Amino acid sequence: MLKRTVVLLFIFALSAYGMDYEDIKRSYYRSYQYERTGDYENAIKALSFVYNEYPDSYTVNLRLGWLYYLAKKYANSIFHYEKAIKAAPYSVEAKLGYTLPLLAQSKFTDVEKVCYQILNTDYYNYYGNLRLSYVLRAQKKYKIAGEVATKMLTIYPTDVNFLTELALSRYYLGQKEEAYRLFKDILILDPENVTAKEFLKK
Repeated sequence: MLKRTVVLLFIFALSAYGMDYEDIKRSYYRSYQYERTGDYENAIKALSFVYNEYPDSYTVNLRLGWLYYLAKKYANSIFHYEKAIKAAPYSVEAKLGYTLPLLAQSKFTDVEKVCYQILNTDYYNYYGNLRLSYVLRAQKKYKIAGEVATKMLTIYPTDVNFLTELALSRYYLGQKEEAYRLFKDILILDPENVTAKEFLKK
């Protein structure tokens, strides 16, 4: 696996028969510049020559997946993230990116599956666990969602995101007193927390 990762990192540098290194660098630079201004269409176009030369490359597909997500073209984003995952099956960053267009379309069961794949590689991955807790709760799997949040709170005891997920899971399980206490704790850590304020009114 390490050997494959090294190959991926240097895929452009070793492309003696492909694009010139400076051309690739300029394409990425222009893409980043367009992204900073919110011009996602041109950020994508800036990488067209690179993609045409390396259609199965991890790096360019990962970036295109992100840019298409920002442009809200979710089918395209999913297509490129899937190609990135195919190029690097153990990549956590590609799978995390992949969850974004799926979440945007409320494909919670798909996100759950991908998150479990992430945790199989990186058990305590922050965003993998946070998104898993969220989609489990969205599917009314409140007990498991709470267990995920509790696990993460053992290593991030004051993390507001996981405290909120735990509080919400307790609330929907009917454990109102514990939820109340958790929401009060959240407001100590984050006095303007909208979710805590909203549920404390209930």
